[in-house]
Amino acid sequence: MAEEKKTTRKKIQAADTMNRIMADYFHDLNDAAVNGKRKVAWCTSVGPAELLRAMGYAVHFPENHAAMLGATRMSTDLIPAANAIGYSPDICSYLTADIGACLKGITPLSKAYKGIESVPKPDVLVYNTNQCRDVQDWMAWYSRKLGVPSVGVTSPRNVNEVTDAHIDDVSRQIEALVPTLEGITGNRLDIDRLREAVSLSRECTELWKKVLETATAVPAPLTFFDGTIHMGPAVVLRGTRQAIGYYEVLLAELEQRIRDGVGAVDDETCRIYWEGMPIWGRLRQHSELFLQLKTSVLASTYCSSWIFQAFDARDPFRSMAKAYLELFIVRSDAYKETYIKGMLEKFRIDGIVYHDAKTCPYNSNNRYGMPQRLEAETGVPALVISGDLNDLRCVSDEQTKTNVEAFIEQIMEGR
Repeated sequence: MAEEKKTTRKKIQAADTMNRIMADYFHDLNDAAVNGKRKVAWCTSVGPAELLRAMGYAVHFPENHAAMLGATRMSTDLIPAANAIGYSPDICSYLTADIGACLKGITPLSKAYKGIESVPKPDVLVYNTNQCRDVQDWMAWYSRKLGVPSVGVTSPRNVNEVTDAHIDDVSRQIEALVPTLEGITGNRLDIDRLREAVSLSRECTELWKKVLETATAVPAPLTFFDGTIHMGPAVVLRGTRQAIGYYEVLLAELEQRIRDGVGAVDDETCRIYWEGMPIWGRLRQHSELFLQLKTSVLASTYCSSWIFQAFDARDPFRSMAKAYLELFIVRSDAYKETYIKGMLEKFRIDGIVYHDAKTCPYNSNNRYGMPQRLEAETGVPALVISGDLNDLRCVSDEQTKTNVEAFIEQIMEGR
């Protein structure tokens, strides 16, 4: 009897370049904090990073750190420390894991990067509530704990069409941050530097979009699980030339895969859309589960959240406001459903997996009937899996495996 061929995950060669770029970013951030030569700003992932970079700040992203806590499976042991000081186990496990790590003096950075002992101490905390209220509360805790100012933008939510009134509101709020940020650095904002940062972010976002859209090819050259890792520079290095250089390298490799007919999944037979947050502590496990089923999870709303096509260097403040308002998580269900229908068609999707993340209601779009409405309209079947972004106590591996296997079998039988 012939031995069954073992399926293995295909490495993207550009990952080595990305790892060097990310190491340089974290070491630069650490040097800024330790040597005191540059001020450090903490910023929420879709906050005004371009403004901070233009003003010379070294920028740390607590959500990126929290995702690292999840991916290294440290979070579940840290979350109870935040619960013990009053933070509910039902709120964002990014927040509770990160605060728990602070309380215990732990960071995955110290194991990953030689010479880094802790996250950089901030001089200012900057947020944008376009994602959720939790980010404001998150920064407020650090403001009290560390004695540094917390400033930010309060964004509207459940937006259908982004209007001039919305843009005017958020743009004014971003501009209002400038005097505080100038006071901390002691330097005036150079509008030309801001225009450059916005221009670089626009270039980065265009390349990231092209990277993700390589998955329209059959077979798809990358998966959602690849995307969650390779989005790193788009998150922490937006507004820099390093991010642009990286995505040029990654895009070239993926385009070569397409020319060679190489898919991320051998013998790809099923194409899945992932709606919601990743389960960080199960990325490898889930990747291998779908791989064994010859199924490519190849597109997602999550990875597309760092595509900001509204950036325009000619009008930096208003274009930043518009870009942050166009974020999927800010929008109404009517908008979201139209968006997802377009993605299903564009990527030739056979089924949708919705991740119902216990502690992330804003990024769980299965709770108000959306899966049923979209399945009725498109005929594309849906599966809801229960879990969480960081708290693995909310994850049942056996149930997930059983449900996914049955779902893919259902899709294949329905053809």
